[in-house]
Amino acid sequence: MDWRPAGGCDYVCEEARLLIEDPITFEVTKNALIACAREMTQALRRAAFSPNIKERRDCSCAIFDSEGRLVAQSKDIPVHLGAMPLSVRSCIDELGDQLVDGTMALLNDPFRGGSHLPDLTLVAPVYFEGQLVAFVANRAHHADVGGVSPGSMPGLSTDISEEGVLISPRIVVRKRRLERAAVADLLESTRTPDERLGDLSAQIAANVVGMKRLHGTMKSHGTITILDTFSDLRDYSAKQMQERLSRLDGEEAEFTDFMDSDGAGNWTIPITARLHFDRGRVRVDFSKTARQVTGNINCPYASTLSAVYYVFATMFGEGIPINEGCWRTIDVHAPIGSLVNPEYPAAVSAGNVETTQRIVDVVFGALARIIPDEVPAASQGTMNNLTIGGIDPRTGRAFTFYETIGGGAGAMRGSDGASGIHTHMTNTLNTPIEALETSYPLRVHRYSIRRGSGGVGKWNGGDGIVREIEVLVDDATISIQSERRHSSPWGLNGGAPGAPGDNTLIYHGRQYRLQSKSSVTAPAGTIIRIETPGGGGWGASDH
Repeated sequence: MDWRPAGGCDYVCEEARLLIEDPITFEVTKNALIACAREMTQALRRAAFSPNIKERRDCSCAIFDSEGRLVAQSKDIPVHLGAMPLSVRSCIDELGDQLVDGTMALLNDPFRGGSHLPDLTLVAPVYFEGQLVAFVANRAHHADVGGVSPGSMPGLSTDISEEGVLISPRIVVRKRRLERAAVADLLESTRTPDERLGDLSAQIAANVVGMKRLHGTMKSHGTITILDTFSDLRDYSAKQMQERLSRLDGEEAEFTDFMDSDGAGNWTIPITARLHFDRGRVRVDFSKTARQVTGNINCPYASTLSAVYYVFATMFGEGIPINEGCWRTIDVHAPIGSLVNPEYPAAVSAGNVETTQRIVDVVFGALARIIPDEVPAASQGTMNNLTIGGIDPRTGRAFTFYETIGGGAGAMRGSDGASGIHTHMTNTLNTPIEALETSYPLRVHRYSIRRGSGGVGKWNGGDGIVREIEVLVDDATISIQSERRHSSPWGLNGGAPGAPGDNTLIYHGRQYRLQSKSSVTAPAGTIIRIETPGGGGWGASDH
C-alpha cells in the first residue's frame, strides 16, 4: 500500500492488490464508499434552509482517508471537490489532536484550502472502534457571510476583509452539536443569521449521515478490507490515469486567454497554461500568467487545482473512480503571488467562480493544439453570478438572493453544444421561478433561451439565456460578477465564437448597461436583465 505523505508523490503501484485478489469485493466496497458520499449530498440538500442549497444544489460531499486524501466523492460541484482535500489537510495540520470523536471543524479561508468566503467547509473525523479511520466533509455555498454587499459577492472588492468573515480552521461542533459561540463572528457578520444556522445544521446532519454509513460499511466488510480499499482505489485510479496520459508523452502546447477585467480598472488580464507530457505525467505551468490584481478575480490555489483536475477528469477520466490517485500524475505550477495563486489579503470572491472558468478554457485550449479532434470549443466561460439583497417588507428582515445563470456549451466534433446549461466548474441548477418568487420580494419577467447566441459551425455552439428579474423593494443592492462581456467564447477548427454576454439595468423604460463586475443600489421596479454568452462552434460551417 502507498502511505506516503499527502503532499503528493511520483510513485504509482504496478497493481492494486485487492483488485487482483478479489475484484468482486473491490467493486462492492468501492461503490459502497461512493454511495456514502452520495447519501451525504442528498441529506444536505433535503435539510438545507436556503434555496441556494436546497434548490440549486450548490454543495458537495466527499470521504477522505485518515491523512486527508480523497477516497470517494459524490457527483457535485467541480470547483468544490478538487479543492476540498486541501481544506481537510489544513484542519488536520492546524487542529491535530483536537479532532476527537464527535467534533467537527469549520473553515472558509481561501489561503488554507478554501475557495471563496461564502463556501463553508465542515470536516468531521470518523472513529471506528476507537481508531481514527477517515474524515467526511462537505462544502456549501452560504448566501451571505458578511462583507460590503449582500451575498458576499461584491462587484468590486480589493481586500479579502470586504468579502465577509474569514474562518480559519476551528472546532465548532462537539458531541455532534453546534456551539454557537464558536460561530459568533459569522452570525454577527451575516445579514441572515437564521438561514446560516439552518444551513450549518444541514451540513452537520450530512456529516453524521456519512459517519453512520461508513460505520455500517466497516461492520459489513471489515475495517481492514475498507482501509485496503482506500489505498487500492487510489492506486487503481493512478494507474489508469497514467496509462491514458502516456499516449501523449513528448507533447507540449501553450495557450493564452484573457479575463475581461478585475472590476478595479484592470482590463484584458492574461492567463497562460503550458502543458508538457512525459512518462504518463503532465506538468501544467502557469508561469506566464498575470500577477495577482487589485480586484476580486484572484483565484485561490485550491480552486486553480480544481479547474485543472476537472479538465483532465473530463478528458481522460471516463470510468475511473475520482480520488487522490487521479491527481498523482498531474503537476501544477502556479507561482505564488500570481492571479492563480494569490497571497493574503487578496480579494478572491470572483476568482473561484469566474477565473476558474477561464483556467478551464486555457487548459482545454492547450489540449486542442495536441488532440484537436477530441477537445470541445469554449463554453460560455462564466457563471453569471447575480446577487440581490435588501429588506423583505413581508417580514421586515434582511434577505439575500444568489444564483448563477447557465449559458451555452461549446460544440465538439459530432455534437452541437447544449443550450441554457451550467457548464464546467459549476454543476448547479437554476432557481425555479416559483421558489424564487416565494422566498424573495422579486418577480421574474423573462426566462428564455437567447436564440442565435451560439457560435455557428459544422456543429453549433449552444445558446445562452435571457433572465429578467424585477426588484420589488426600495434600496435593493444588485451585484454582478460575470465574464465574457468583452471577449467571446472561442470556436475550434473553423467554428465561429459564441456571442458575448450583456448586463442591463432597466428602470422606467430606460436601459443602463452594466460592466461585467458591478454593484448598484436600485429602487423598487428596477429590472435586471442578464444575457449570458453562447458556446463556440466546432468545425467550418457548410453554409
